[in-house]
Amino acid sequence: MKIGILSDTHDNLFKIEKAVRFFNKRKVDFVLHAGDFIAPFTIFRLKDLNCDWRGVFGNNDGERKGLTEVSEGRIQEGPLQLNLFERKFILVHDIKKINLFKYPKEIIVIFGHTHRPQIKKERQRLLINPGECGGWLTRSSTIAILNLDFIQAKIFEI
Repeated sequence: MKIGILSDTHDNLFKIEKAVRFFNKRKVDFVLHAGDFIAPFTIFRLKDLNCDWRGVFGNNDGERKGLTEVSEGRIQEGPLQLNLFERKFILVHDIKKINLFKYPKEIIVIFGHTHRPQIKKERQRLLINPGECGGWLTRSSTIAILNLDFIQAKIFEI
């Protein structure tokens, strides 16, 4: 099973479309978005995914009611706890806003906010920040794919 991961799309429709094509081509089974969509119109690009998806609000998501409605409830306040394919996840925008010690050690933590890609193991937890999909701040557009069969993630520049 493969999980596509993105964050900080910041209204960049071209990069969102590119990420969706990338995920569809690699046949991911589910997609997680760690926040900062910005405007509701960006959600229409995510509807081209060949799988289901969930997301959390980021600090720049001001039009939350519109994002909630257009996403049909797929975007929620974080931290969001999910069970996907027999694995436990926490999806949050800013990892500094949560206390990881409140969660089981075996949980996979997906976050964004820093615009810097990162994959690391910390106290039996896998932490994944896909970086900035939008590419506005760093001029680098990155996303990630997590292979649940091996519990390994990889960052991709798109």
